[in-house]
Amino acid sequence: MSKMLKLLNKFSDLFLKQSRLDPSIFRVPLYSTQTQTSSSANTLYQRLQRCYQERASLIPVLDKWVVEGRPIAHEELKGFIKSFRKNHRFKPALEIAEWMSEMKHFNTKPGHIAVQLDLISKVHGLEQAEQYFNSLEDDLLVLPVYGALLNCYADAKSLEKAEAVMEKIRKLNCSSTLFYNTMLSLYSQMGMHEKLDSLMQEMEYKGIVFDVFTYNIRLNAYATVSDIEKMEKLLMKMEVDPQVTVNFHTYITAAKGYLKGGASEKASMVLKKAEHLINRHERQYTYGVLITVYATMQEKANVYRIWNLLRKDGKLYNRNYMCMLTSLEKLDDLEGAEKSWRSRVREAEVILNRLLENGKEPTASTWSRMAFGYYENAQMEKAVEMTKKAIMARFPVETGPSYCGGVFGIFEKERRCRWNTRNVDAT
Repeated sequence: MSKMLKLLNKFSDLFLKQSRLDPSIFRVPLYSTQTQTSSSANTLYQRLQRCYQERASLIPVLDKWVVEGRPIAHEELKGFIKSFRKNHRFKPALEIAEWMSEMKHFNTKPGHIAVQLDLISKVHGLEQAEQYFNSLEDDLLVLPVYGALLNCYADAKSLEKAEAVMEKIRKLNCSSTLFYNTMLSLYSQMGMHEKLDSLMQEMEYKGIVFDVFTYNIRLNAYATVSDIEKMEKLLMKMEVDPQVTVNFHTYITAAKGYLKGGASEKASMVLKKAEHLINRHERQYTYGVLITVYATMQEKANVYRIWNLLRKDGKLYNRNYMCMLTSLEKLDDLEGAEKSWRSRVREAEVILNRLLENGKEPTASTWSRMAFGYYENAQMEKAVEMTKKAIMARFPVETGPSYCGGVFGIFEKERRCRWNTRNVDAT
């Protein structure tokens, strides 16, 4: 099973390199906006989405919208930034934020500056984020901006700089749990448990309320070092604290701590508690976590039980399948993994046919995913057909039969490699 997944990853890299498809195209919508009606495709968001898919700058789109005399609201642009950030599309989010900062009629507030600072760090790195921060006027250096800088340093695990910013936040008489949680998380990640305890004591002394994230950070630190006794005491404290609502993540963290300490029965007990806390809207993510933990515990029946519950919801994404495949690999269930993969292709075919019937044109991303599925099911003719469509959808002008033929060579080479690997294993 491990070799099958490695081959898939290897094939994916070769295919993307040969076809010049950027890996980020797999995050674009399932069908192209070009087939939509002119009225719906003419909204500003649709223009920005289309421009993003073409890997072009969003600035000309925004400028043209203004030149056309169309209204553009501050809150609308904030919504665009939020949407792009949510989907980890930081570059277009930053372009919109910077465009807003340059437009005189938009009043740049500390909250917007904080978002822009965070995006600069993610897109261009910590050094440029520091340059931007240092360029700000003194009257703009308020808590939200310092908090954003603190997050930048915490993400980069720059401990000394993070502690220096935290000291400035203290001088502003901040009583927000959020900033303290950022430092607690950093100390936990760096294994600095003494500083973590010291900071929590400071919070208690100042009357700064512990929230569920504060508790979960400390619980995770105990779980990491398998200190089950302290972990259990903290868990009981959380369960009786009226200010805290214990969530799914709390019990998952405890389960991992129990497993690391060899207490599998206690791990099963808290996993049941975690399962009861999952609401319908959280299943797509949380069920995958449950499947992974149950696979680690070698509880095959529970892996399939949670998987079947997930399937009943009727929505399965790539991450769900890959989670299940990885879990079945841990269980050494090759037959189950192959069945899951075949099921994936069948379901994908149904979705694709529905799109085509509704007159919608699939993107290169959709065709390439189908190619991967057919390839893994040894349906080489369909795999090549899907590959050609993926390439033509992405580069309709500069590609042709000879180019597609080169990609077919990759399929054939990988097929032979897989065949040889299986025969070596058989011997």
